[in-house]
Amino acid sequence: MSYRKTSATRVVRAYEEKYELLSQQLQEHCITMAELQLFLRAFKAEQVLEVWVKASEDRGLQLLLEYPFCQTSGQPGPKRREGDKQIPEGIYHINRFNPESKFYLSLGLNYPNASDRILGDPERPGRDIFIHGGCNTVGCIPITDDKICELYVLAVEAKQNGQAEIPVLIFPCRMTAEKLAAIVRQYPEHEQFWNDLKIIFDKFEGGQALPAIEITADGRYSLTRS
Repeated sequence: MSYRKTSATRVVRAYEEKYELLSQQLQEHCITMAELQLFLRAFKAEQVLEVWVKASEDRGLQLLLEYPFCQTSGQPGPKRREGDKQIPEGIYHINRFNPESKFYLSLGLNYPNASDRILGDPERPGRDIFIHGGCNTVGCIPITDDKICELYVLAVEAKQNGQAEIPVLIFPCRMTAEKLAAIVRQYPEHEQFWNDLKIIFDKFEGGQALPAIEITADGRYSLTRS
């Protein structure tokens, strides 16, 4: 177990409490910890974080767990500046692990990414966006101390298995045509941004596999052309 490589008390406790349970849940999907790869997808309106998994040699992902947000902040739409209390929307990945977070354990996102730096406030786009424990937020995704223990263990294992980047896709809502039309009517300024995200959402829904995504020179998300 990877926790033996760390002296962080909270991580050790998370492994002791969650490792066997998570191993059993993975086995039900014919996946072992030793081959685990991880993908996260969040929906702000529904306030849910999905945990998708696959074996390293597989292409298709399987839904393993769903965690409700313990709290939320902001409104539909991307994060564009420091202090706007927005949970970001877009295509991210986990870029840091904090075993001694003030929110128990936390997984940092690479916000601002290239799109955010192009489209957001050039001087103060914001920073330090995490998936973390507890129930407080001004732009992060809190899922309680108990559930961050589970997710942290899964993320550590995926990283130890060689997954350099754990993708985290954050959408304003489950992007059916009806739901997208409803939020566009309320926030028409984000229509193009959301239409780009819907293409990515639909591509995943069609095959439960993460599509290749790029960020264009004007900050838009696009499927990579083969």
